[in-house]
Amino acid sequence: MSLTKEIQKRRTFGIISHPDAGKTTLTEKLLLFGGAIKTAGAVKSNKIDAHAKSDWMEIEKQRGISVATSVMGFEYRDIKINLLDTPGHQDFAEDTYRTLTAVDSVIMVIDCVKGVEIQTEKLMEVCRMRNTPVICFINKLDREGRDPYDLLDEVEEKLNIKVRPLSWPISMGKTFRGVYNLYNKSLNLFTPSQRKISDEIVAIENLEDSKLNDLVGDGNAAQLREDVELIEGVYPEFSKEDYLSGKVAPVFFGSAVNNFGVQEMLDTFIDIAPKPKSRVTEEREVLPEEDKFSGFVFKIHANMDPNHRNRIAFLRICSGKFQRNKPYNHVRGTKPLRFSNVTSFMAQDKEIIDEAYPGDIVGLYDTGNLKIGDSLTDGENLTFKGIPSFSPEIFREVINKDAMKTKQLEKGLKQLMEEGVAQLFTFDIGARKVVGTVGQLQFEVIQFRLKNEYNATVEFAPMNLYKACWISSSDKKQLDEFVRSKNRHIAYDKDGKLVFMAESKAWLQMVQDNYPGIEFHFTSEF
Repeated sequence: MSLTKEIQKRRTFGIISHPDAGKTTLTEKLLLFGGAIKTAGAVKSNKIDAHAKSDWMEIEKQRGISVATSVMGFEYRDIKINLLDTPGHQDFAEDTYRTLTAVDSVIMVIDCVKGVEIQTEKLMEVCRMRNTPVICFINKLDREGRDPYDLLDEVEEKLNIKVRPLSWPISMGKTFRGVYNLYNKSLNLFTPSQRKISDEIVAIENLEDSKLNDLVGDGNAAQLREDVELIEGVYPEFSKEDYLSGKVAPVFFGSAVNNFGVQEMLDTFIDIAPKPKSRVTEEREVLPEEDKFSGFVFKIHANMDPNHRNRIAFLRICSGKFQRNKPYNHVRGTKPLRFSNVTSFMAQDKEIIDEAYPGDIVGLYDTGNLKIGDSLTDGENLTFKGIPSFSPEIFREVINKDAMKTKQLEKGLKQLMEEGVAQLFTFDIGARKVVGTVGQLQFEVIQFRLKNEYNATVEFAPMNLYKACWISSSDKKQLDEFVRSKNRHIAYDKDGKLVFMAESKAWLQMVQDNYPGIEFHFTSEF
């Protein structure tokens, strides 16, 4: 098959939302339609043995949350779909921001009871930075939620994007009857508690048809006719171009846990979602149709298989065809790398593949050569943009509780930081190690994984720090002088870059005023 054909049949997207809006449940249902699993698991339940497929780390099963982005590929209607389920919890926002650089579009899940929540707003800002196309799925219609019109207004107002409903609910909560699909004029009737796929879809060409009254009752039928007339009158006709340029978000209603309204969204998604797009590098724009292979690493996960202590780098393919066992140029490194073990994903289940195309996400087994943000190419030196580290918000000093396990601790910290779980700063004086994170929960995850995966026991002592600032200067002499005079507050990040650890906002301001020749940066990409 030609490269262009392979590109045409691929869709790569991420699922984003505030915690508990139903993101992982929706992922499960999409896999169900792709035939990737037979029965969908539950995220939290005492009765169910089948855990959600995309929550496979031990800590995720215990807490019922996603802490790492998982990647799943499946086929549906001859389209190869690459789906990335991201953690919604704000403590793992960095993982999600990085994942958004690797997808071509997103599906945003909104809880119809709570509406737009703070984490959704933050994630939407990241999508806005790159004009990523967004489809909105309003979830949990089997509960008594807010008025659909109010929800649409809130999405427009808070997320700063125009919306266009492509399906519309018939009542909600206990009296929820189903969803009318405005895109292809069909009615989907709701039958609760379906863990398998059901197909109760009635084509209704004309809403005046009396068949509608027989199916949903007179009151609901009258209401639906009124709603559809209003929507068609108020909202402009759906434009695929506006959706693709990130100006309009199509909206679907449903209930992921009951597997309802999901298929309409998936069918429409396949029709309208973008195929793999071009990517910007510092040198030039890279088009997917180019003959030569290129791609970048956006995530690293250590110990996906606890028995083998392996590290997997997740690579997004941007152009050309990737082949197993072929040597590729590692742009940051000194020697070419070849990968004999290349996998495609189904969360934790993996299969070995020989080739992959633009839009695909593959896993490369790596012994420590690759880092987040690295490029692999067919020879050309390209640096893909847009995977920065932000200054953390909480800082803790690492205290080793078992001196016999110092080596294990060093190795564990190094690998977890390369994975991007948090950031490590090593002070110049005394070699004290400080971990910086966005949220409290990450410290628990690091502690848990150091103990379980590396057999190293640590405690975290609070530190009074305001910000980590990366520093640079065009005048080397001035920089050396600054480092010497502020030695107690100078640390190095995992890449060996100089970082100034500021204790308070006022103090940082004073230092900036006293040293005008030094530049202070709040992200590592400068």
